Amino acid sequence: MASPEAPPGPALSGDPNSAGSGSGSGSDVSTPENLVAQSEAPLEPAPVSPSDQSDRTETEVEPPASDTQDDSSDPLPDAQIRDDFSEPAAGERSGAATEAGRAISVAPTRKRRRRKKFFTEINGGPSLSRNRRYRLADPAKEIDMEALIAISVGFPVDSLTEEEIEANVVSVLGGSEQANYIIIRNHILARWRSNVSMWLTFEQALEAIRTEHRTLVHSAYYFLLEHGYINFGLAPAITEVKLRSADGVERANVVIVGAGMAGLVAARQLVFLGFKVVVLEGRARPGGRVRSKKMSGDGVEAAADLGGSVLTGINGNPLGVLARQLGLPLHKVRDVCPLYLPNGKAVNKDVDSKVEVSFNKLLDRVCNLRQSMIEEVKSIDVPLGTALEAFRHVYNVAGNPQERMLLDWHLANLEYANASLMSNLSMAYWDQDDPYEMGGDHCFIPGGNERFVREFAKDLPIFYGRTVESIRYGLDGVLVYAGGQEFRGDMVLCTVPLGVLKKGTIEFVPELPQRKLDAISRLGFGLLNKVAMLFTYNFWGADIDTFGHLAEDPSMRGEFFLFYSYHSVSGGPLLIALVAGEAAIKFEMMSPVESVKKVLDILRGIFTPKGIVVPDPVQAVCTRWGKDHFAYGSYSYVAIGSSGDDYDILSESVGDGRVFFAGEATNKQYPATMHGALLSGMREAANMLRVAKRRGIGSQ
Repeated sequence: MASPEAPPGPALSGDPNSAGSGSGSGSDVSTPENLVAQSEAPLEPAPVSPSDQSDRTETEVEPPASDTQDDSSDPLPDAQIRDDFSEPAAGERSGAATEAGRAISVAPTRKRRRRKKFFTEINGGPSLSRNRRYRLADPAKEIDMEALIAISVGFPVDSLTEEEIEANVVSVLGGSEQANYIIIRNHILARWRSNVSMWLTFEQALEAIRTEHRTLVHSAYYFLLEHGYINFGLAPAITEVKLRSADGVERANVVIVGAGMAGLVAARQLVFLGFKVVVLEGRARPGGRVRSKKMSGDGVEAAADLGGSVLTGINGNPLGVLARQLGLPLHKVRDVCPLYLPNGKAVNKDVDSKVEVSFNKLLDRVCNLRQSMIEEVKSIDVPLGTALEAFRHVYNVAGNPQERMLLDWHLANLEYANASLMSNLSMAYWDQDDPYEMGGDHCFIPGGNERFVREFAKDLPIFYGRTVESIRYGLDGVLVYAGGQEFRGDMVLCTVPLGVLKKGTIEFVPELPQRKLDAISRLGFGLLNKVAMLFTYNFWGADIDTFGHLAEDPSMRGEFFLFYSYHSVSGGPLLIALVAGEAAIKFEMMSPVESVKKVLDILRGIFTPKGIVVPDPVQAVCTRWGKDHFAYGSYSYVAIGSSGDDYDILSESVGDGRVFFAGEATNKQYPATMHGALLSGMREAANMLRVAKRRGIGSQ
């Protein structure tokens, strides 16, 4: 194992023992060739096919239909799950949501779009030549492969991020020093991404860089390290180093509220950065809205993701890095998605294509309208659904009943993507995160995403069954009250879902600033539910991952409108029916038995006329995320009157660096996603380090 380079004290901007100044010898550097020896680093490999190995153990058979996704506190042992794959989610537009429209298609050659896309994705597949150069809008500049990797992670091509500026990575903004830094940063990032299972040391980062640029290598390396862009994850060589302080310096004590993805990732990074942490979790398990449940009976079993589950875009995605480190093959969500009428007959492909084209044109017209509105009248906002319906009438789209049902299916798909009714979505900003979307395929993870959670939770001091009632903060630190106990710290990181913040079940003393309270109120927190069903055999076919069902009642268009097949990825014949929009709300009032019966009626209406017998499931689980007291919903969305700025406001610390916030609803670039939650945890760990250094905590 490569040994890590221990980071020095608080400085990121330079090394007093380095062999040169921040700008090297003063020569301008405009190309990587001048600065970095060309060690081409490949992008992440294309997903491979899942294995077909099975490793099963006997478990207690649960009732055929259940309405609780959290009835077991025991994480799933790896040995109980076949190394194939798992399903999409009830708690993520990223997880479950983003892929519905982006990775589903009307016909094998076309994808159903989750939402309107304005920006071209950079897809680092095998078609990209390692030695090719990619030109920017400025023809004088070129993007090499290392820059492509940096872009996929979210770094700009020719400027610094706000994080980098805040960290003072260069002494002067602009000019040759910044240009050199960007090239070095990209090189270090690409080098680690070429082998994410090993720890990249500072000396290794220096190897291909000219000596006079040592100070910039120091600056770039420790920025990437401390902000979690390199040397993160679950590989043995990484976790061995991460579970102890990198430099032996003891910094602040941190109380973390919530053991979801954001809280767990932040905890591990903070330990590495020299902090003492304790994690408080109200549930009896880690993971939060990432929940994998073992289902079994009659000799079959499978792992069902009842919360976040899909890797929405593999390029640059930190969850893809975790999968590589654990040796998990990825299953691309296939594009074929046949649709069926309420009577069970297949939708005519020509009619389907016509309506989809019309639907996308409606979105185009709404986007053109909003652009002019934003430019001329800054504060105007209306529901996205109202605008789409107005244009539908004007252009006479979906005039007959079948076309209207098809249009409603696309609207249900959009409600699924945003976890809310069309009447709640901001026309102006509902898709504000589109420019940042991860490129590449949407994929499933073998055995469910709780595999990541279990690994992150290992060896962390997590107190389960500790529901936080109060967070008090002041000049001398923080007090967190949970489950009749008092926890003291220098800082607290709150990672609870936006739904919990909206309910106000945690008392903040003093009260949160009005600016943050207003953002909590403005942002939306929506609902997506699902029915997971395990059958004795696969009756729907092995050649598709998705199929859809149309509804006659527009108000119930999201009820079981989309089915996901996880037979090839979960370990058994598992089928999941999604419930979105208004139907997701009404769903929580139905009994699980009634819900499962409705799903079976739909399935039998589709397959029985084909001579295919649809058996009763051996087990079924219905989610109730809206009634979950630790979530009160599934994931965030931009409501009318809100904007992407509210995500930024939610992420702001309060109390002069005493109370910090993480979670998907604090990530403007990647909201409603598992990777957004993960990245927010890394972000706040770096912010806490910055504050600790400012206060002189742990300085040598």
